[in-house]
Amino acid sequence: MAEKKLTDIEKLIKETKLPELNYGTQNSVSYSQYSIYRKCPHQWYLTYIKNLAPYQASIHTVFGTAMHETLQHYFEIMYNQSGAAADRVEIVEYFKERFRTTYKEEYDKVKTHFSSPEEMKEFYEDGVIIIDWFKKNRNKYFSSRNVRLLGIEMPLMVGLTKNIFLKGYIDLVLYDETLDKVIIYDIKTSRSGWNDKKKKDESVISQILLYKEFFAKQYKVDVDKIDVQYFIVKRKVWENEDYVIPRIQIWAPASGKVKRKQIMTHFEEFLSEAFHDDGVYRTHEQMKNVSKDNCTWCPFNDKPDLCDKNIPQKKFFEIA
Repeated sequence: MAEKKLTDIEKLIKETKLPELNYGTQNSVSYSQYSIYRKCPHQWYLTYIKNLAPYQASIHTVFGTAMHETLQHYFEIMYNQSGAAADRVEIVEYFKERFRTTYKEEYDKVKTHFSSPEEMKEFYEDGVIIIDWFKKNRNKYFSSRNVRLLGIEMPLMVGLTKNIFLKGYIDLVLYDETLDKVIIYDIKTSRSGWNDKKKKDESVISQILLYKEFFAKQYKVDVDKIDVQYFIVKRKVWENEDYVIPRIQIWAPASGKVKRKQIMTHFEEFLSEAFHDDGVYRTHEQMKNVSKDNCTWCPFNDKPDLCDKNIPQKKFFEIA
């Protein structure tokens, strides 16, 4: 098969050299760090300044990692070879191996089992059902016709200030030659999909909007030629006799100029409140944002010596 001629966007990506951090004088910030700060600056302070966050292994993390890697493996074959070639791969076996290996890696970190055989079996079987459903319905969501794979776990390293860089990895990036559009996908695993409350959570949706903004900056691509989508796989669906409920949820949040500006304003506030101009962390204790949602899943929820949930508090608002 003759090698395809590179498109302009592929040439740009190939020619772009990402900056290398000087860890002696420069700092990097990830989306996850920003997300924690937006939820609760005090949790960020305990995690990044005091380094007190315990490592938390969970079956949800294991499942999410294994499913990400499985879908990415499928897409890599699909776009570099063909959809038929991807369908011939023993993708369930691939998921099984990644599921087992990821669990072992997490176990080795915490030195204790964090799931039961029954729970692991349930999650594994959910994964098999998702993969089977995706293979049968893939054409409804993804086409290889005039579509190029730009990257899997595509790196971002963008200067925010002289000494602070955004560091991230994008799950899946495609280029549609017909539409002349770059499509950024963020793969998420969910128990039963995203509801309206989830879709309005800034700490969730700001990730892909920031990636759109910084992808355009890094590769000098017109930001209006970039679409963003969340690719959400559901472990559980309601059984319905009248119609089949999909295991895949595709959701494209609003990502126009106004929305991106709003997110960037919040992100720049985080940078100014968490870092000095020279990129060094501000080490003063940060304010608390106490709420049921924030505190329930906080690793310091049961540690009153570190967080007593009393004032002072800082309230962040959802994006409109």
